[in-house]
Amino acid sequence: MNKIVTTQELIYILKKIAHKIEIHEEELTDLDRQIGDGDHGTNLKRGFNELLPILETSSNKTTTELLNACSMTMMSKVGGSSGPLLATAFMRMAKENELNKMLLAAAEGIKMRGKANVGEKTMLDVLEPFATTFDQLTKNGEKNKSALEKALKVAYDSKELVKNKPATKGRASYLGERTIGIVDPGSQSMYYILETLVENYND
Repeated sequence: MNKIVTTQELIYILKKIAHKIEIHEEELTDLDRQIGDGDHGTNLKRGFNELLPILETSSNKTTTELLNACSMTMMSKVGGSSGPLLATAFMRMAKENELNKMLLAAAEGIKMRGKANVGEKTMLDVLEPFATTFDQLTKNGEKNKSALEKALKVAYDSKELVKNKPATKGRASYLGERTIGIVDPGSQSMYYILETLVENYND
């Protein structure tokens, strides 16, 4: 069985993610200016910063309660397509308590909500290969930390591969081949989210 995620672990990781997004806000917004609305970094920073006061008062909540609160915050505070997608990810994660199942549920939720597949230049290009690789490795007996590190490498390679394809989803799809060679902002922000998980996870 994969490790059960605790409320305290979630709070810790989410605080770290908020900090990581703040550091990379400008970079994410610059990417979005090239192929989107130019507000991805700003929107994400606002959304995760809105989580901080919730996290401070959630130590006695269940993981389900905390993740559902995160879902509502993302839906109401993050603009563009990212808000509903991240809200769906949190909502799906709230139904699970093992890390591999949480990640798979988040990927499936985003896939269904965004009607997207890997290779279409969305955050799914990073999340789905990460989740499936981690799940497979841990089922084969790999320790979580090692499996997370290997999954992150797979996710990075997927992000860089899809960078060289045209966007086929969202506003970026209108730019067609002009998006070739540009990393999708959603992919990059999802990579930072997962990188933060890997950096701060302990078996």
